[in-house]
Amino acid sequence: MQENNSKILLIYTGGTIGMIKDFETGALVAFNFDELLQNIPELKLLEHTIETTDFGEPIDSSNMNPMYYGRIVEVIEKNYDDYDGFVVLHGSDTMSYSASAISFMLENLNKPIIFTGSQLPIGDLRTDAKENLITSIQLAGLKEHGKNVITEVGLYFEYKLYRANRTTKINSENFHAFASLNYPALAESGVNLLVNKTILKKPNRRKDLIVHKELDDNVIILKLFPGINEHMVSHLLSAKKLKAIVLETYGSGNACTEDWFLDLLKKAIKNDIKIVNVTQCAGGSVIMGHYETSTQLKKIGVISGKDITTEAAVAKLMYLVPKDLSPKVFKTIFETSLRGEMA
Repeated sequence: MQENNSKILLIYTGGTIGMIKDFETGALVAFNFDELLQNIPELKLLEHTIETTDFGEPIDSSNMNPMYYGRIVEVIEKNYDDYDGFVVLHGSDTMSYSASAISFMLENLNKPIIFTGSQLPIGDLRTDAKENLITSIQLAGLKEHGKNVITEVGLYFEYKLYRANRTTKINSENFHAFASLNYPALAESGVNLLVNKTILKKPNRRKDLIVHKELDDNVIILKLFPGINEHMVSHLLSAKKLKAIVLETYGSGNACTEDWFLDLLKKAIKNDIKIVNVTQCAGGSVIMGHYETSTQLKKIGVISGKDITTEAAVAKLMYLVPKDLSPKVFKTIFETSLRGEMA
C-alpha cells in the first residue's frame, strides 16, 4: 500500500485535539497549527505535503450546526482539486453528527475525508491526539496505483477507521470513544495498517463531485420511554416549522399502540411531516412488522430507518427534506442506502 507524496489539507474546526496547555497559566489555549510540523516532528516521516486551515475562532462541538457543516463543505469544495485528501479536526461530542452530514452533502466523493479528534489535548503527556492525527493523515494519503484507496467520509479514533455515518460516540472518558456496531471497521492500525478494501465504498471516478449545501434543520428526535404521555408528544408534534421526526423506538422498531399515540403520528404524516423509525439500541436494525407493536407504524406510513444510526438519520433528513419529494419517493429514497449509511 503506497502512501508517499500525497497532498493533505488539515481543517481545524475546534475541539480538544486543537488545545495545548499554557504552562505559565495552566489554561488550555488553541494550538497553532501553522507550527504543526515543529510540534509533531513525526509527521515528517509520512513524506506528505501537509497544509492547514482553520475557522479562526475554534468551535466547541456542542455548538456545531448546519451553518458550520456548510463552512466545512465550502473549504473542501474550494480545495478539492488541489489536494489528495482531507483531515477534519473536530470535537468528539458531536463528531458523528457532523461527519454524517458531510457524507450526504458530498455526492460522488472520490477522495478521503477523515474526521478525527481526541479525548485529551494535543499537549497533554498522555494524549491520544498525536496518534489519531498521524494515522488519520496517513489514511488520507493512502494510494494504490496512483489512486486514493479511501474515497469516502471516515472517522478515525483509537486505532480504528470507521465509515463516518455508521458511528456513534459511546464513551466520554475512554480513548475508545466511538463504535460502529452495524458495520465493521474500514481499517485498523496496529503494527501494520490494515485496510479492509472489500467493504470500502466503491467510487465512480467518471462522475464529478456534486456539493449539496441546502439543509433543513426543522428536525427533532423523539425518544420513546415507558410513561411518555399524550400532552408532551402533542406539544412536540405541533411545532409550527416541524418537517421531520426521528422516532427512537424500542428493540426492532416497536412502539406503544395506544390510540392517542398512533393518532398523533397519523396527523403528523397527513401534514407531510416525515417520521423515521430508528432503534434505541446501540446495535441492530428496525424490522417494521416483525411484532404487532410495529405493524401499526408501518400501516400509517412511518419510514423504516433499518440499521441507520440516530446521527445519520438526522443528517439524512436534513439533506432530503429540502428536495421537495413526494411522500412515496421520499420514503423510497430514505430507505435506500445513499452513502453506505444503512444495509
